[in-house]
Amino acid sequence: HHSSVMPEEIAMGKPITESEVRDLFQVWNGALATLDPKKVASCYAKEGVLLPTVSDVPRSDFAGIEDYFTSFLTKKPQGEILQSEVTIGHNWAQDVGIYEFTFGATGDKVKGRYSFVYVFEDGEWKISHHHSSVMPEGIVMPTPIPESEVKGL
Repeated sequence: HHSSVMPEEIAMGKPITESEVRDLFQVWNGALATLDPKKVASCYAKEGVLLPTVSDVPRSDFAGIEDYFTSFLTKKPQGEILQSEVTIGHNWAQDVGIYEFTFGATGDKVKGRYSFVYVFEDGEWKISHHHSSVMPEGIVMPTPIPESEVKGL
């Protein structure tokens, strides 16, 4: 296996701009559009971790990430970033904010908070950490039954 990464890139760090970090989301979103869970899972680093929106199970290997997307992709999701804060480090970058998914299968839209941490691995930027959660204000909490209604039961 030949790597095209030059030794000085490892020492110096692989430069990336804020715009290029934001474009990494489009790479992942493009993988979602293929509806191929293997393609989506291949966006993640070898030791990448996915803390998904609609599963209680952290996914920390290719098989687990692929398994999550096998189910998630049936909804035909497409994401759009609404708010993004980018931080760039040495061979890593982070993009955190708010995104919205439109599900082609139902037309439903869901806003969520996200964090992506990217690492430069084997000559490519990969997702090392991805956390996604539904916006808390969008969750309808049960309301207590008023005493007047309890008496009527």
